Amino acid sequence: MTQTCSDPVCIRNARVTDIDPLATLERACFDGDRISRRQFRYLIAKANASVLVLEREAELVANAVLLFSRATSVGRLYSMAVTPAARGKGLGKRLLKAAETEAWAHHRAYLRLEVRKDNAAALALYHSLGYRRIGEYPGYYDDHMDALRLEKSLAADLHPELAQVPFYEQSLEFTCGAASLMMAMKSLRPESIEMSRQLELRLWREATTIFMHSGHGGCGPYGLALAAVQRGFGVDIFVSGEGTHLIDSVRSTHKKEVIRLVQEDMYQQLQSLRVPITCTGVSMAEIEACMARGGIPLVLISSWQIYHERQAHWVVVTGFDDNFIYVNDPFVDRDEGETPTDSIHMPILREKFESMARYGRVGLQAMVVLYRNPGESDRA
Repeated sequence: MTQTCSDPVCIRNARVTDIDPLATLERACFDGDRISRRQFRYLIAKANASVLVLEREAELVANAVLLFSRATSVGRLYSMAVTPAARGKGLGKRLLKAAETEAWAHHRAYLRLEVRKDNAAALALYHSLGYRRIGEYPGYYDDHMDALRLEKSLAADLHPELAQVPFYEQSLEFTCGAASLMMAMKSLRPESIEMSRQLELRLWREATTIFMHSGHGGCGPYGLALAAVQRGFGVDIFVSGEGTHLIDSVRSTHKKEVIRLVQEDMYQQLQSLRVPITCTGVSMAEIEACMARGGIPLVLISSWQIYHERQAHWVVVTGFDDNFIYVNDPFVDRDEGETPTDSIHMPILREKFESMARYGRVGLQAMVVLYRNPGESDRA
């Protein structure tokens, strides 16, 4: 709970009784892209968001909306508004600092936001408080104005070196593996890989080895590795154990047999191509060692801690530091108001990531590491 008061200014968490003045503030500040009364009610009541209001002489003149979704260490400044009459008095800076304090209280080490490219005053404020540009969205707003993506580390000692992995959002619920593979390939060979839905579906068809509980299948580690090798990339594979991967996700004996046969065929192809397969699982030390050799790791995680769904899910590791593993997650939870900003270089506490990187009753661990050229994957 945030509340800082020094006459005549008070910053506090919004209450349901603030909805009417918040809606009035939106109309005064924005011609479009407004938050509705219904949305404010939901934001104030839900557990993974904070709405801060700034009152001056008991009048509500500014607000900031923060979102705290997923099991990551990123907060998102979804909106900030100051009435025209209250601008130029330093209130925006005070509110933004309070928003950072609120994010830190929710155990967020980074705060991200989008801002109109033509909003010079807002950009000056963010830059003055240490926000840096991390990307751009063309035509993001209702009037097609571009948005700049900004980020600030709320912990002064966090300065990770992150791989420049371009982002691609999976277009279907079952193509996380294909989307992750595309991101890794594009990072290593930007000149020869064009990320597209056509390629996403082609990779999915090539790499699918499993059935889900129902509907379409998903990509296993051998299928993803084989698709990468066939395109001339070097590959390392790490899995826990030698059994059939993800077979517990289906009940049908017929489907289990299909999974086993497809995986066996892919394994034989990888063996004939001399692709290294290590059956000791995935460790933080191996992730770091592979990245030190120039590799881009794809890691299989359980999506339960992030999305509360018991599904296997592929992400791309983009970096690490003493506290966090950073990933590009191809899934963007748009139902929760997310944008790709929330899925790029997501910081996840190392111990939490170790827990996520196990799937199913057997605790399957799987990682496929791509290198620009064959031979780079050779381990010292």
